[in-house]
Amino acid sequence: MLTSCYPVLATDDVAAARAFWTGPMGFEVTFEADWYVSLRREAFELAVLDRDHPTLPEAFRGRSATGVLVNLEVDDVDTEWERLAVRAGLPVALELRDEDFGQRHFIVAGPDGVLVDVITEIPPSPEFAAAFAGQAPA
Repeated sequence: MLTSCYPVLATDDVAAARAFWTGPMGFEVTFEADWYVSLRREAFELAVLDRDHPTLPEAFRGRSATGVLVNLEVDDVDTEWERLAVRAGLPVALELRDEDFGQRHFIVAGPDGVLVDVITEIPPSPEFAAAFAGQAPA
């Protein structure tokens, strides 16, 4: 039986990653050491880990979490855009926009190249509607 599943993001600056996730992203610390921080927001968890820590296999040390995209689905993406991009001034990687595949979203850049995609689901266009599981083709 699976009891938990969450990403652990390797970073070269645990303090900066902690500040990012506990500040504008709203996570709370559940465990903290100088090399690892476990975080939670409601029922969702993630952690950050010093990329050079000996708990990582030696061949994988020294790598940050670049290329990672963390999706945060929210009730009101426009409110989050105002809070995170406009007021907090987080680096915007993708401006707020609607997608034919059923998302209104924007992407901000976090520490070490981690991207955070903030999403509200919207109705997909007819050409994408059939791609969703359980949907009959139009």
